[in-house]
Amino acid sequence: MAADSEPESEVFEITDFTTASEWERFISKVEEVLNDWKLIGNSMGKPLEKGIFTSGTWEEKSDEISFADFKFSITHHFLVQESNDKEGKEEALEDAIPQSMQDLLCMSNDFPPRAHCLVRWYGLREFVVIAPAANNDAVLSESKCNLLLSSVSIALGNTGCIFSSQVPLFVQIHQKWRRMYVGECQGPGVRTDFEMVHLRKVPNQYTHLSGLLDIFKSKIGCPLTPLPPVSIAIRFTYVLQDWLQYFWPQQPPDIDAIVGGEVGGLEFGKLPFGACEDPISELHLATTWPHLTEGIIVDNDVYSDLDPIQAPHWSVRVRKADNPQCLLGDFVTEFFKICRRKESTDEILGRSTFEEEGRETVDITHALSKLTEPAPVPIHKLSVTNMVHSAKKKIRKHRGVEESPLNNDVLNAILLFLFPDAASDKPLDGFTSTGNNNPSSDNEEYNLYNQFKSAPSDSLTYKLALCLCMINFYHGGVKGVAHLWQEFVLEMRFRWENNFLIPGLANGVPDLRCCLLHQKLQMLNCCIERKRARDEGKKSTFSDHASSASAGDSGQDHVKDTDKEKGEVGKSWDSWSDSEEEYFECLSDTEELKGNGQESGKKGGAKELSSLKPEGRLHQHGKLTLLHTGEPLYIPVTQEPAPMTEDLLEEQSEVLAKLGTSAEGAHLRARMQSACLLSDMESFKAANPGCFLEDFVRWYSPRDYVEEEVVDEKGNVILKGELSARMKIPSNMWVEAWETAKPVPARRQRRLFDDTREAEKVLHYLAVQKPADLARHLLPCVIHAAVLKVKEEETLENISSVKKIIKQIISHSSKVLRFPNPEDKKLEEIINQITNVEATIARARSLKAKFGTEKCEQEEEREDLERFVSCLLEQPEVSVIGAGRGHAGSIIHKLFVNAQRAASMAPVEEELKRTSSSEERRQNSGSDFPAPAGRELILRTTVPRPAPYSKALPQRMYSVLTKEDFRLAGAFSADTSFF
Repeated sequence: MAADSEPESEVFEITDFTTASEWERFISKVEEVLNDWKLIGNSMGKPLEKGIFTSGTWEEKSDEISFADFKFSITHHFLVQESNDKEGKEEALEDAIPQSMQDLLCMSNDFPPRAHCLVRWYGLREFVVIAPAANNDAVLSESKCNLLLSSVSIALGNTGCIFSSQVPLFVQIHQKWRRMYVGECQGPGVRTDFEMVHLRKVPNQYTHLSGLLDIFKSKIGCPLTPLPPVSIAIRFTYVLQDWLQYFWPQQPPDIDAIVGGEVGGLEFGKLPFGACEDPISELHLATTWPHLTEGIIVDNDVYSDLDPIQAPHWSVRVRKADNPQCLLGDFVTEFFKICRRKESTDEILGRSTFEEEGRETVDITHALSKLTEPAPVPIHKLSVTNMVHSAKKKIRKHRGVEESPLNNDVLNAILLFLFPDAASDKPLDGFTSTGNNNPSSDNEEYNLYNQFKSAPSDSLTYKLALCLCMINFYHGGVKGVAHLWQEFVLEMRFRWENNFLIPGLANGVPDLRCCLLHQKLQMLNCCIERKRARDEGKKSTFSDHASSASAGDSGQDHVKDTDKEKGEVGKSWDSWSDSEEEYFECLSDTEELKGNGQESGKKGGAKELSSLKPEGRLHQHGKLTLLHTGEPLYIPVTQEPAPMTEDLLEEQSEVLAKLGTSAEGAHLRARMQSACLLSDMESFKAANPGCFLEDFVRWYSPRDYVEEEVVDEKGNVILKGELSARMKIPSNMWVEAWETAKPVPARRQRRLFDDTREAEKVLHYLAVQKPADLARHLLPCVIHAAVLKVKEEETLENISSVKKIIKQIISHSSKVLRFPNPEDKKLEEIINQITNVEATIARARSLKAKFGTEKCEQEEEREDLERFVSCLLEQPEVSVIGAGRGHAGSIIHKLFVNAQRAASMAPVEEELKRTSSSEERRQNSGSDFPAPAGRELILRTTVPRPAPYSKALPQRMYSVLTKEDFRLAGAFSADTSFF
């Protein structure tokens, strides 16, 4: 009755079991990823070649899946190979076992030196790994591990009707550093389980082959008796750390010799090179027995047949020291650090070099008055002591010598290196700039300074960069750099005021392919040359093209052409009187020419000007004559155009751009650009009285004077010429300039190039440079020098990989250094590349010293050893030809013997600590080798499981034993047809 009393409207909760759970969604996602990657029914690949795991290309692709709110990454690792689709399908139809199971028995790629850990443990060419997405996440509980493994098993079983996924699928469990994986692979009627054991402490019964064989056989559980023979591969690794008997060949730089002057000034032009410590920390020798059968050898807790000397295969690899200290890398890095300093030179030194103190310091404000003073000292030899120390004594009157960052010996040595003319026996008047600064364009060094925008390797700028590097590294750091720079600026001013050319600079205008500082020094040299030419009243040696317009066989052979680039014309100053003033800042002959110069382009004006006395003639221009007077046409002495550095060109471009595109702006821009044209017209009028614009164009731009043959009234063929179409345009700048020009010779014109002003601008520019600015200017030169040093050292070692890296450095540097202000990060990359190359060369030298390649008397043995050393640098592991009986093997054996003898001299307590276990003492007693640092064994066989009538399938177990690690990785296959 109670039941009848319950209300009929009561609703019971119903669970819908058709809704997918998180577990089912996870399995479905795994299946979906495997299908997307086309891993279902994989075809068979080619048989594995020897060494393919190391030399081949491995690729991977990843995706992300989730189990509830826990994220996993699923990654497919595979070796890139060409697959045989036809053969693969035929074998698959014949019910062949999966490719991964066949790879378990492959013996051609045991113990690959560089591969994924699962590749080394199981010999797989393809596999999938599911691991926690976050580094700090881990699957720790046993229930979660089993849940993941069962999920993988279900997913593999669901992925196909006829063919399952034949790619092994692993799940990473526990902490990631333990590298613990469990997995499974399924095929048609077969399955392989991948299991793993990882222990910290090794049980004594499993430290030898006998114990591991017992584990393997018990795990297989084969019902057959007797068991099929087990195939064995063994590899013992010995580590050599004691290199004391072989000294590191790198010698530290002799600072005292450099400072004391025993080596000489040229020592300052050399860069240090090499590692300060041995860049090779360890040598690992792997002795391998690749093909052994159970019963052939004995290895138990009492006795072992595994003598490394008798191993049939030896291989060696070296462990490189982490970030070894390299001299060249430190040298460049320390100089690069100056670029980040913000202090000025005065702030670093504590006072200004140019500061007045008691009215006894050097005052640059009176520099212009020096022009009118006679030469200060009539010397024939230039002395750095006379040149610099007179100024230094005044500067240091109130500052003690001990306060100076650089002492006099170092400073004098550097100045003599930078300015070798100071010690020259040649008279001063005969001294010229370095003439070997323009190598041919096919010279690699020429291309380097072009690409790096630095300076030629024999130039003053290049040498200054090396000296500042050395001062920064060895003598006083940034304070020494600031001190030397101030002395350098004083030297530049002294040479300008006394008309002494600067050595180490190529003649001519500033080379825009070089760094800006080099251009500034060339500009200063140009100013000195112009000033000397004026002071001496002789021919200027400024232009390299002095003979480009010399008299030729015909009048059209040597001309100026403004359609191309205005050529330079040689000039003769012999007609100038020494008593005359060289230049007038204003035209002093205006009154004399009043009434004549205003209309000099017209016929009336020409007749009056024809009576003027010609001035400023260089020589007659071939057979050309003036069109209207018939007088010979003379090439005038003209002013040379003003040389410009790249910053001045940029300023000029900005000024011209700001004039805008209006008619007035365009007209003003044209007038500014025609200053040189106007000067040449005035010189031409002075040299050729009675000339016309057509005469000037015939010489200056012959393509703008068009001549054609016509027949006159008498039937004679004559040449008739006229100006080109562009010269007839109204308000043409040439016509306007010609009408404005007056017959004034070059020596009385306003100077196009004011050498006094430009020199003072350069000196001021140099004086205000901060050490950081200076380092930025000179860093391309330093990198240029470092690359040349690396190339020089590489040629001695002949390492092919280093040659490729040097080419990459040059290509990278040429792109970065072309910009005015390259990024610090890119500069650091270049310096790191140079340091890595230096370390590689140092490693090569270290190995050659240890293997005694230079001591080999036979050429063939020496070549073999050099080839062996080169392979050690470029390959992860190198086979030793002849194993322990070969030449390289005997050297390695000797290295270990010497290390063992050195270890035997250690105290007994230390020796016992090093060989604490009985197994290590057993291996080490009476042996030339220490106890193995690592022991690896691979056991393989093919047996039917789980029943005697089951299909015979591959079984494999990998074991590795080190001092603090013991790992077993097993792959056990079973026939599932009758499960």
